[in-house]
Formats: sequence, C-alpha cells, structure tokens
Amino acid sequence: MSGSGAKGAAAAAAAEREEFVGFFPQIVRDLTEGGLGHPEVGDAVARLKEVRKARGAGAAAGPGLPAARSSLPAPLCPQVLEYNAPGGKCNRGLTVLAAFRELASPGQQDPESLRCALAVGWCIELFQAFFLVADDIMDASLTRRGQLCWYKKVSRAPASPSRRFTSGLGRFWMFDGTWISDCSLSSWASCQTRTLPSDSARSRTGAWTAYQTELGQMLDLITAPVSQVDLNRFSEQRYKAIVKYKTAFYSFYLPVAAAMYMTGIDSKEEHDNAKAILLEMGEFFQIQDDYLDCFGDPELTGKVGTDIQDNKCSWLVVECLRRVTPDQRRILEENYGCKEPEKVAKVKELYETLGMRAAFQEYEESSYQRLQELIEKHTNRLPQEIFLGLAQKIYKRQK
Repeated sequence: MSGSGAKGAAAAAAAEREEFVGFFPQIVRDLTEGGLGHPEVGDAVARLKEVRKARGAGAAAGPGLPAARSSLPAPLCPQVLEYNAPGGKCNRGLTVLAAFRELASPGQQDPESLRCALAVGWCIELFQAFFLVADDIMDASLTRRGQLCWYKKVSRAPASPSRRFTSGLGRFWMFDGTWISDCSLSSWASCQTRTLPSDSARSRTGAWTAYQTELGQMLDLITAPVSQVDLNRFSEQRYKAIVKYKTAFYSFYLPVAAAMYMTGIDSKEEHDNAKAILLEMGEFFQIQDDYLDCFGDPELTGKVGTDIQDNKCSWLVVECLRRVTPDQRRILEENYGCKEPEKVAKVKELYETLGMRAAFQEYEESSYQRLQELIEKHTNRLPQEIFLGLAQKIYKRQK
C-alpha cells in the first residue's frame, strides 16, 4: 500500500472508531433508563437502595456479607458500564461495523440498520467487559486497561485469594459483571429480532456463544485451580480447548457472524467457512496474549501480567514443558503458580533459557502464513477483506 493509501486507510479507521465510540452514550441511556419505568424494576432498584443505605448507616451486615460499599453504583446505574466497557481497542465491536459495511448491499445500509450494527457491536463489547470483570476477580488482578480493576475500584479492601469466590463482596462484584452480560444479551436479542424476525436461531447466537465462553472459563479454572499446581494438566490439547471456547468464539467468530446474519447470510456452509478462519485466528490472538502477559510492556498492555502466579495453562508453559529437561521441569514444579516475586522470576528466567521469545516469534510468522492460506481457501463467496483486515490488525500487536 502506498503512503497516501496507508494514510487514507488510517483516517478511515479513525473515523469509524470515532463513530463507534460516539454511539456508546446512547447504549448507556438505552440500558439504564429504558427499564426504570417498569414497576417491578423500579421496586427492585428502590429496595437495593434501601439496603445499601441501611448498611451504609451502620446496620449489621447479613451472614457472609461485607460492610457496605459506598462507591458501588446501584444496578442499572451507568457507572458500571462507563467504567468497564470503554477504554479498550474495541476490536470486536468495530469488526461488526466493518463486516456489516462490507457485506451489506446499498439498500441494507439505511440509518436504522446501521444503528443496529453499532448496537450489536456494543453488545459484544459489553460481553467482553463482563468476562474481563470476572477474569480480574478470579485472577486477583490489579489493573485493567491502564486503571484499577473494577473490584479494586469499588471495594474498601480486596478479598484475599482464598476468599475471592465465597465472600459476599465477591458476589457483588460478580453481580456487577453478570448485569453487564445480561445487558449485552438482552440488547443482542432486541436488535436481532428487529432486523431479522424470521429466524430465532439468529437471535440465539449470542446466548449460545455466551454458553460456550462460560464452558471455556470453567475449563480454564479446573485446569489451573488455585494452590494446586499439576503440570500434567497443561497439555496442548487442553490448551487448545480452553482457547477455542474461552476466546475464539466470542472474540472472532461472533462479530463476523452477527454481521453475516444482519445482512441475510445464514447458510451453514458460509458460517462454517467463516468459523474455519476465525477460530484459528482466535487461537493466534490468545497465544499473543499469553506471550504479552509475560513479556509485554504494562505501559502498552494496560495490565500487569499474572499468568505465572495464577497457575494458568498458558501457551508459554505448555511449550516450555515440551522443551524442558527433568531438572528444568523441577524448577517449574517448585516455582510455577507461586506469588513470591523471586519464584516468578525463576520461571521467567527458565523461559529465557529455553528461548521462548524466539519460539513465539517463529510461531507468529508461521501462524500468520497459515491464516493467509485459510483465508484464500474459505472465502469463495465471502469478501477476503474482512478476514485480511482482522489478521493484519492483530499481527505483531504489542497490546
């Protein structure tokens, strides 16, 4: 691409992002104001306010519940959305918009259809926000997107790792995240029903993808339980299953599938073709994420990596286990999944000794080439530009 062409593409991408981000306040209004007139919803909000007010005034907390959090917005309050949804790269939402424009005929690109494409894009971004909130709690992370994690922001004192699933405070944090997810799915169903009322399977796609992603989350948890390091669990097969369900479906297939459905492309053959490319792309993306968790610059990634401390089944440890000697494996067994900085440093030192930086760079090149081949093979009827644009966006990324 020529210099002027590259500048034009960058300007178009910036304009599309500005359009997408500019639609977010409307999403917040739709989700936080639309239901307040309903008597049952109003009663629920009023009751929650009463409970929090009483507890804030010194009322005794119920069994298992922490003291009141004065900074916690009530459910259906915009702060939960405004803190957690914006601030990222918005790749998933922008993919919906770009794919819709690529696939839609001129007659399909009316203002209402474009509005629905923007809304569906934000549905997926909200879905992403829910999983980030949940991930940060489960991993006891400190920062996300360059700011305090939500549970750190709203709590007076963080829960200890041993209590992060059982404390009442944790339940409130998870409630915030679950509400974001519910907003995403209900908005998805609403938009899909308005644009494509003839096929309920289309509007079920969001719920089905949510289920698959939750399966991936659960597989991730049971593979790497807190304080139970078992390197035998970290197989390539298990890793690929976690990535497929936890990341690839909702991050790559769902945005493109949404645009396909919105433009009337619903044949199994075409969706299978898209899936063959996009699930592979999702694995590529997650392996990059695993690498950046260890070797990335927190100033660029916006978070401090904790995969080693959290006993995660990451690409680095799986590949490391394929290369280690018995003595090196003992180093992993003694130090992986530990919080102490000196033990984390020993794992990173082992990664360096085994040449994991070079191994990743080799993987990135070969995987990117494979993506090009898959795109060539599976886009007889679908525009290649959708998939090439996605691949180029994540290739060599630093955050």
